[in-house]
Amino acid sequence: MAERRAARGGVRPPLTLDTEITYLKGAGPAVAQRLRALDLRVARDLLFHLPQRYEDRRAHVPLARLRPDQDALVRGRIAAADVRFGGRRTLRVVIDDGTGGLLLRFFHFNEAQKQGLAVGRWVQAYGTVRAGTAGPEMVHPQYRVADAAEDLQPDAHLAPVYPLTAGITQQRLRGLIDQVLQIAASDAELHTGLPGLAAPDTLAALHLIHHPRTDADAAALLEHRHGAQQRLIREELLAHQLGMRILRGRLKSKPAAALPGAAQAMDELIEALPFAPTGAQRRVLAEVARDLAGARPMLRLVQGDVGSGKTVIAAAALLAAYRAGHQAAMVAPTELLAEQHFRTITAWCAPLDITPLFLANRVKKAERERVLAALAAPQPAIAIGTHALLQDPVVYARLALAVVDEQHRFGVQQRLALRDKAGRLAPHQLIMSATPIPRTLAQTLYADLDVSVIDELPPGRTPVVTVALSNARRDEVLARIKAACGGGRQVYWVCTLIEESEELDAEAAEATAARLRAELPELRIGLVHGRLKADEKDAQMRAFKDGLTQVLVATTVIEVGVDVPNASIMIIENAERLGLSQLHQLRGRVGRGSRESQCVLLYQPPLGDLARARLETLRSTTDGFAIAQRDLELRGPGELLGRRQTGDIGMKLADPVRDAALIPGLQKLADDWLAREPALAQLLIRRWVGDPERYAQV
Repeated sequence: MAERRAARGGVRPPLTLDTEITYLKGAGPAVAQRLRALDLRVARDLLFHLPQRYEDRRAHVPLARLRPDQDALVRGRIAAADVRFGGRRTLRVVIDDGTGGLLLRFFHFNEAQKQGLAVGRWVQAYGTVRAGTAGPEMVHPQYRVADAAEDLQPDAHLAPVYPLTAGITQQRLRGLIDQVLQIAASDAELHTGLPGLAAPDTLAALHLIHHPRTDADAAALLEHRHGAQQRLIREELLAHQLGMRILRGRLKSKPAAALPGAAQAMDELIEALPFAPTGAQRRVLAEVARDLAGARPMLRLVQGDVGSGKTVIAAAALLAAYRAGHQAAMVAPTELLAEQHFRTITAWCAPLDITPLFLANRVKKAERERVLAALAAPQPAIAIGTHALLQDPVVYARLALAVVDEQHRFGVQQRLALRDKAGRLAPHQLIMSATPIPRTLAQTLYADLDVSVIDELPPGRTPVVTVALSNARRDEVLARIKAACGGGRQVYWVCTLIEESEELDAEAAEATAARLRAELPELRIGLVHGRLKADEKDAQMRAFKDGLTQVLVATTVIEVGVDVPNASIMIIENAERLGLSQLHQLRGRVGRGSRESQCVLLYQPPLGDLARARLETLRSTTDGFAIAQRDLELRGPGELLGRRQTGDIGMKLADPVRDAALIPGLQKLADDWLAREPALAQLLIRRWVGDPERYAQV
């Protein structure tokens, strides 16, 4: 590259938006390597690495006016400071500003920090206010210490907060972005007019986003109504629509194996089922059968709430491919879930004299070789398993259908890996998700897929009664568990922590299990958490499913798991710390049998407004789509969907819920651009999503 050649010759290379980050002042190879974790490689990437939010540190908030869940800048004199050893070593610092007090808690600290936070000194801290047992508190706030109050002054402007990675600070990132803004001033591309998008131009909008200077800018940015934000939001949503339309067009342009007998094969399965499908299942089955009959690949997402019967749809599609003389593969994210699907579908197929194949990492060598040989042979087959079905040793002779369960656990590239194994014909794709996604969000995230919704639960499913109880009533809960288990029922007990850490979550679960064993010595109590090895985790889940343990203490690893019809009580500790959709997924582990089921949300009072709204919503409805919509309104799509998955297209600034009204118009604009402005379409995809060739290669 030109930069490397110039650097070897001792000449500083000219900086452009395509310059590698390592050549920016204050960067270097080490910083550049760390920034690759954020997918930042060249200067242009930094320009479009936008603030997640802004911190308003322009004024101190009196301590008496603090409210739970509020982000605030505070200042006060240290009235007390000590180290406590109640389970975890904690530095506790109490500050007072004359109007009230606030507790600052630090779990990770050194001796220098402890000495610096001495009684009598002044502290300026910024963080999120939480409702503690003794009043308001902040956990690990950002802070500065001084000997006099006047030495701690608020900032003049809003502070942008960027997504970070290990070893990179906000200050370092802001400095690099400032450099790139100067480089961008001479870049003609950023001044290019974009038909259908209003002023300001891209560069002017970026300047305002990265450097809000006036109070008017600050107020508008905090409320997401600034014209600069609106311009970039429209750009980003348009780029995603363009990319997904290209992706869909590429996939649909390839031939697929037509399965004209799909409807008849589905009827055959329905006759063999020990129950009658719901009206919603029959409607979705008809949509899938219509897609499978075509000579272009089906690209369909089937959404259904927990227990709505998505597996029936998958089994019918698998049978349709088999009856047409082809192969079909169904992939699940965990071995336990894959085994459950395998047992269920095998039982349904038994009356039809069809035996599915199973493949996972734990399958023994002889059986693995038998499965691989069967898939490599030109004969019909149904294969069910984990990501092992995507790996290189697996060769499919006639793959016509790929089914992916729990879509949110897989990325786009992972689900397309099965397609790459199909050879000349593209396989039909059936994607299933038990995480309800409102239609506006699905239109953005899965614009390459047609969407079917199973909006009806099978008859006989008992609604789960949900109650919220203070931790002060824990003894009542224990008595209820003892009585329920004495009557032959089983119980989940889920643990959560404020800090998201697999290690800390595991410690909390282990401590809870030990405490419950002491409090309920007559019960058999199991334990499962993310730090266990896969075979240990499976053994614990199997013991619970088989009734060998009565209470299963777990972290949120059981959010997606096996059916245990006898488990009819779910206890969720510190429920105020989880999002609505995650709480709903956990609640879905019970109510899978004929017994009346309960979900108990234990919380630590007092509740903040956000936590109270979440728990009230969960108590008032069991409709997963209504809960997902409310969760999006409360938290936004990023937190609802969890961490970004490999190959998924993440949002930097746009919010598909907040900005839902923009999407229909931008869908039409995307179609117009693809017809009239293909070069601009590629430019915008590169700007917001990445290399447009990723779409050309699918």
